[in-house]
Amino acid sequence: MALPILTTPTYELEVPSTDEKIKYRPFLVKEEKVLLIALESGENSQIVQAIKTIVDECTFNKLPLGRMPMFDIEYIFLQIRSKAVGEVSKLSLLCPDDNTTYANVEVNLADVEVEVHETHDNKIQLTDDMGMIMTYPTIDSFLDGKFVDITAENMIDVVASCVLQIYEKKGEVVYDAKDSTKLEMVEFIENLNSKQFKDIQNFFDSMPVLKHTVTIVNPKTKIKSEIILKGLNDFFV
Repeated sequence: MALPILTTPTYELEVPSTDEKIKYRPFLVKEEKVLLIALESGENSQIVQAIKTIVDECTFNKLPLGRMPMFDIEYIFLQIRSKAVGEVSKLSLLCPDDNTTYANVEVNLADVEVEVHETHDNKIQLTDDMGMIMTYPTIDSFLDGKFVDITAENMIDVVASCVLQIYEKKGEVVYDAKDSTKLEMVEFIENLNSKQFKDIQNFFDSMPVLKHTVTIVNPKTKIKSEIILKGLNDFFV
């Protein structure tokens, strides 16, 4: 006689970047195993791939994950994880008042949102009649290692990979990044002045991010401190 099949509940959430409503389910033991193996390896690429695989399976293979912003994927994964193993994440955080003692805190994952900076804009005006439209780093960008560690040395390559369009004559002429080579895009960026490049850097600095503020109390000094958690890793330290 065949064993009974367990029914897995489904839930609904809104994708932060689009407000699109999607259905999802908690991850199962078989999928959690994939994540645990990746975490044990310590390899960033394996961890990111595990997250992508889990999100894909738990959203019923209906999302274009390779084209979605990383902050969308992080938020969806956080919701999947909260329904699978509990909405409360127990963290041990370093107290900033002495940089020695750790304090325990519980975070309700249902309260965690993607924060959008009020001045953030993906349209960057370079001159009176020329500008750029940027796109966000995707999970595939993290898989190939581009965004693991952004430094002065690779910053131009990072920027080049996130350009969607360059336009001039106030949008009458548009150059799609996909029609240009990487070398052409890098050369274009290298010829920007410092003010223009700083405006592009501000796009990255103010990008939407998974963010939550918690208050901790140092068990030794009794001093309260606010800690800002940013990005998926911070919610599972």
